[in-house]
Amino acid sequence: MIQAKRIDDQLFVRINYCEENIKKMLSFKVRKWDKEKKCWIIPYSEENISRLKELFKKDDFRIRNSKLINKFEEELKLKGYTQKTRKNYIGHIQRIAVYFNKDISLLSTDEIKGYLLEVMDKQNKSLTYGSQAISAIKFLYNTILDRNEVIEKIPRPKKEKKLPNVLSKEEVKKIFDSIENRKHRAILLLIYSSGLRIGEAIRLKLEDIDSSRMLVHVYQGKGRKDRYSVLSKVALDELRGYVKKYRPDNWLFPGEDEDKFINERSVQRAFEKACYRAGITKKVTVHTLRHSFATHLLEGGTDLRYIQELLGHASCKTTEIYTHVTQKDLRNIQSPLDRFYHINT
Repeated sequence: MIQAKRIDDQLFVRINYCEENIKKMLSFKVRKWDKEKKCWIIPYSEENISRLKELFKKDDFRIRNSKLINKFEEELKLKGYTQKTRKNYIGHIQRIAVYFNKDISLLSTDEIKGYLLEVMDKQNKSLTYGSQAISAIKFLYNTILDRNEVIEKIPRPKKEKKLPNVLSKEEVKKIFDSIENRKHRAILLLIYSSGLRIGEAIRLKLEDIDSSRMLVHVYQGKGRKDRYSVLSKVALDELRGYVKKYRPDNWLFPGEDEDKFINERSVQRAFEKACYRAGITKKVTVHTLRHSFATHLLEGGTDLRYIQELLGHASCKTTEIYTHVTQKDLRNIQSPLDRFYHINT
């Protein structure tokens, strides 16, 4: 594998050590071996990049512009983007750099459009993935490179209007009954009973559980917003038993390293195992518990505006999606086919 990192007007090239590869690098008229960094240094130019591609065409060839990526991340931080969003945006820009294998600051509108078509059409990525890639590209070209003319004509895909998968109350109970690990049971119970996002649940601290007012304090949730959600009596009893056994010090749900909170993937795996043991065949994730919480509240008669507050939605239109999956009113509608045969439902 060969990696080339651009810093200012130089390319720092790392290659697999062998006599053949050394001969290839010696063929450059201007080159230098850096003993300390253990890499070759050659002038940055399109000609040298093309030559590297030709010489090492059988290898995985990558060019990184660390200076640009660092500046990109700094601007994202200054704008107040969350760590997760920064990571996703940087990932998109790095994948674009690998795809083109050239200075991404020099891409044309057609090249960017071609990349997005490749991602969403041939690689079959979701519209949400494509939209996020566009957001990352637009931030780079608007804020960092000041080349708005390149991306102003790049359309953003329409939002997907998918209804969320929802578990029935019976299915939710089966899942919880199948969980033996007390820590996993406590966090999944809390996610469902308070309608939390997985990222919010794993970042909870002991002081965020307000048992006197029966509330959960979600600090800096999505959109950097604080909110309160309901605390279930069942979940509180489970949490008390869990805390008594595990004695968490800072994070309510610490990971293997107690100074860090539990990993999202660990919670997802615990949920997947619980679904398997409970015989749940629906395509569901931990986030389905949040969808189910909102739907079950709506079916129980809770006002949509209260559900919006509990979920932390900025717009009521986001919360209204649950009116499309609730069975509260749909169960009262009889199919005309059943009327033909006088079947009571």
